[in-house]
Amino acid sequence: MKKVKIANTDLEVAPINLGGNVFGWTLDEKQSFEILDAFAGAGFNFIDTANTYSWWVNGVGGQSETIIGNWMKARGNRDKMVIATKVGSQTKDHPADISKKQILKCVDESLQRLQIDCIDLYYTHFDDEKTPVEETISAYDEIVKAGKVRYIAASNLTAARLVESFEVAEKNGFPKYVALQPHYNLVERTKYETDYLPLVEKYGLSVFPYFSLAAGFLTGKYHTKEDLGKSVRGAGVEKYLNEKGLGVLAALDQLAEKHHTKQASVALAWLLAKPHIGAPIVSATSQSQLQTLFDATELRLDAEDLALLDKTSK
Repeated sequence: MKKVKIANTDLEVAPINLGGNVFGWTLDEKQSFEILDAFAGAGFNFIDTANTYSWWVNGVGGQSETIIGNWMKARGNRDKMVIATKVGSQTKDHPADISKKQILKCVDESLQRLQIDCIDLYYTHFDDEKTPVEETISAYDEIVKAGKVRYIAASNLTAARLVESFEVAEKNGFPKYVALQPHYNLVERTKYETDYLPLVEKYGLSVFPYFSLAAGFLTGKYHTKEDLGKSVRGAGVEKYLNEKGLGVLAALDQLAEKHHTKQASVALAWLLAKPHIGAPIVSATSQSQLQTLFDATELRLDAEDLALLDKTSK
């Protein structure tokens, strides 16, 4: 499998980034190990989590990192995996926080749960929009120099704060973000393509989109309001049941049939065909869902396919 080099790093990753949000939430440790084993067994190596997954279950989170850490220890495969985690999001106890104090505390907690010495890719998860950018980036400088983190990345920052982060890093010789994790998929294109794509090109960032399948909408599972009860995530996709969303689903149905594959594989293949996209972030709770992700990396959409998806999702 062809690996993707994360911009401005020596990290090489397979083109699917496994989302760890389900570990300790909808999957227990044993089920999580089965998914992780199958993912790594197929030659994939990139896992995405956060220090606060799944805080909505126990109020504070930590379950996902703990399970991933237990799995790597049990399998003895830390050196084969690229681990991304995040800092800054809210919990029941506190709002979003990217202060120096919070970063220095949370990085040690993440390392302990993951049972590793160094995090490969460390994201600003959510911006509190009040901590001075210089304070945040200087904290990252400290933990990179201490060998606790290799590279830093950004998610859920405004375009203005992202630009300021690069200016502060340049001025002070601090580490720069190497990747962006935006909300981007066939039914959520405008914000990324308008506000962030120019910055991705300017700063040479690798892009790892989250909600790559629009919370399951792009799997083709939901065509009517009656379908929303099929999943705990159903309520979150109701907003896509409009003319545009149904048009995208029709295009996915057509191309899935043409290529003898699943709608989700087509939606991910569309993302993978876009410039700067390294590895879409997708979670899986079954072997069949995992296979759909694997299939996306083998699917080559032709110019006509891409034009159809671009037009219906515009």
